[in-house]
Amino acid sequence: MRRAAPILIVVIGLAALVLDFWPNLALPVIGDPNGGTRVVSTQLGLDLQGGLSVEYQAQPAGGRSPTGSDMTTIAAIVANRINSLGVSEPIVQTQGSNRIVVEVPGAVNADQIRSLVGETGDLEFVPLPPATYGTATTQGSVAVPSQGSKIDPALLKDALFSGAALDPSGVQPTYDSTTGQRAVAFKLKGNAVQTFATWTTAHVNDFFAIVLDGVVQSAPYIKSAITDGSGQISGSFSAAEMNNLVAILRYGALPFPIKEIQAQTISATLGLDFLRQALLAGAIGIGLVFLYMLAFYRLPGLIADIALVYYTLVVLGIFRGIPVTLTLAGVAGFVLSVGMAVDANILIFERTKEELRAGKTLAAAIEAGFNRAWNSILDSNVSSLITATILYWFGSSTIRGFALVLIIGVLTSMFTAVTMSRTLLRVVVRQEGARKAWLFGVRDEEFLARPAGRVARGEARGRV
Repeated sequence: MRRAAPILIVVIGLAALVLDFWPNLALPVIGDPNGGTRVVSTQLGLDLQGGLSVEYQAQPAGGRSPTGSDMTTIAAIVANRINSLGVSEPIVQTQGSNRIVVEVPGAVNADQIRSLVGETGDLEFVPLPPATYGTATTQGSVAVPSQGSKIDPALLKDALFSGAALDPSGVQPTYDSTTGQRAVAFKLKGNAVQTFATWTTAHVNDFFAIVLDGVVQSAPYIKSAITDGSGQISGSFSAAEMNNLVAILRYGALPFPIKEIQAQTISATLGLDFLRQALLAGAIGIGLVFLYMLAFYRLPGLIADIALVYYTLVVLGIFRGIPVTLTLAGVAGFVLSVGMAVDANILIFERTKEELRAGKTLAAAIEAGFNRAWNSILDSNVSSLITATILYWFGSSTIRGFALVLIIGVLTSMFTAVTMSRTLLRVVVRQEGARKAWLFGVRDEEFLARPAGRVARGEARGRV
């Protein structure tokens, strides 16, 4: 472990520098079957950079109005749809008895988001009568409806089944092997599998329409019996249209249609001036911490300052790589984790001083300081991680952003405070000029500076 630590520190540091400063760095989008990429950048929340705000009103349907439970369901479905686009930290909340407010930070494709959210998501599989529409081998009196056209409402009453019969895990973006066009694969569940198998067996070469909210998505014909409940919706979809269709099918139909009341692009609520002031205040605060560590802990304090710079670069790289959306709450979580990183170093260095005063050599005192402070550091950080995890799983989107930043910061601080600071000190104490009492804040008579690697008889070696 001792030999691997420097390599690990260098590798992580280089990766962080690449993520932080490499211009126009592109990373693959995880889970994208099309192999899409995104440019690495620092994502700011709605309160720091503005974005899109849309208000919707749930409309009565089937002779009844939406209840509070219905509104909660609508909000959850809308949030899932938006999250499927890779939008970070959208805010979806109910207002009053029948309204939903959607706020998306930095929305670059407002029309796509508005279209995705506004779709009710009523999917229906509708047979097209061969007497009217013909078959794959005979021409009918009416042309088969094309993609994007409205379906004859009279046909909907004969729909085989609705989107409720779909297995969400079987809905995936794909490509049509025959045409090469984008498509959406689906899989049926329950009784729908047998229903579809029976119908397709008896209607080879007949057309049927796949209809979403009354609009035809595709109208294929049955080439052969489909007995496993699998199929695909193919057509001349754009990438955005395909992703929207996947999101709607995967997360289900809205229990009530929603109508857009108003939409607006909003500016940052805190503004660039506030952001500059916050960065200045943070720089002043961290600068004072640096000076305090140098003045009080001397050489170990300098090591802690270097580790803190490393920590900042690594955390920023993680934020940009995931990516994490930074809101004001997220910035607060980051500042809190910086304080915890410094606190861990203070525990270690104070324990090292105690070991020096107890008569141990410099090398042994440093090892003992790290080892004996570790339990306190671990307990403190685990407590913070438990609290942050609870906030993440049960909090609102803003609270979840704070919790995620805190979790990342705490985990990174444990690495930098223990592994990096220890490795740097091990290297430094081997240097003759570094083995001086005043550099460690103790008196000469309290300081034993035998060369590194020699341990007095009866003196326990520090654990690695």
